[in-house]
Amino acid sequence: MSQSRTVDVAVVEAANREQGVWDAVELLADLGNPFEGKHVVLKPNFNSEDEFPGSTHNETLEVLIGLLQEMKASEITIADRSGGGRITADVLRAKGIPGLAEDMGVHLVATDRLPASEWVKVGLLDSHWTRGIEVPKLFRNAEALLQTCCLKTHQFGGGFTMSLKNAVGIVAKTSVIDGYDYMKELHASPYQQEMIAEINLAYQPDLIVMDALEAFIRGGPATGERAYPRLVVASTDRVAVDAVGVAILRQYDTTPDVARGPIFELPQIRHAAELGLGVTSVDQIRLVSGHDLGSRQTVRRLDQLLRSGAE
Repeated sequence: MSQSRTVDVAVVEAANREQGVWDAVELLADLGNPFEGKHVVLKPNFNSEDEFPGSTHNETLEVLIGLLQEMKASEITIADRSGGGRITADVLRAKGIPGLAEDMGVHLVATDRLPASEWVKVGLLDSHWTRGIEVPKLFRNAEALLQTCCLKTHQFGGGFTMSLKNAVGIVAKTSVIDGYDYMKELHASPYQQEMIAEINLAYQPDLIVMDALEAFIRGGPATGERAYPRLVVASTDRVAVDAVGVAILRQYDTTPDVARGPIFELPQIRHAAELGLGVTSVDQIRLVSGHDLGSRQTVRRLDQLLRSGAE
């Protein structure tokens, strides 16, 4: 993307997910319709089967599928990989996703079940990854991509997990070539947050929707201390979404790693900006809201937090 232009980030107070998602997407004047006539890959957060915001809320998934169908996507595939020692198919069954996908007429792919022929090596030159990463061809070759993420802190080295960290789910846990453990490399590295940003070079979402009706302000990613922002955030820019997400968390008693310092100096966001993945400063973010008083007040507050860099 061009780093000189301003990007819109829609922030709306949401009485429910359907109203919140539709209102937020409709506010993105520069979005157009990147999905019409295309096979769309929908990337949720199914790291675990834990209830929202530990994982994507089923209703959010239903609303986004309906949105894509209304925008005349030709085909829709939900795809993800769960984390830790979990088997993705088990997580999907626990959440009722196979039945949801069948009822709504969309495909469902647990990427840890894909054969070796469906993966591709991505080099990531000059990155902190010692040998690059392996990702499904599905994400590399997608005609269009929609990502939906949650809003939460991460107690195991990521600091926070929003749009950028959601990309970890596209990486193979272990190499389909020789069994190399990519997740062990990530979690053992002192540069974990930079490596998270670098994964995002492997794919490009056309739209990001963050369900922030609830959030983990401490703990995470599976369970944590809850807050209730009751917001939906949407943009075409991953870095901008995460910067706004951090500002939302800073309204609460969140972790020191998230609360301290200028937002664009946080390692995940700083390195993503350095890599050209999105905006490079708060001046390139234009917060837009609906006409209701609550959304307008929230946007003013978030703009202050973005610019001040701390509560």
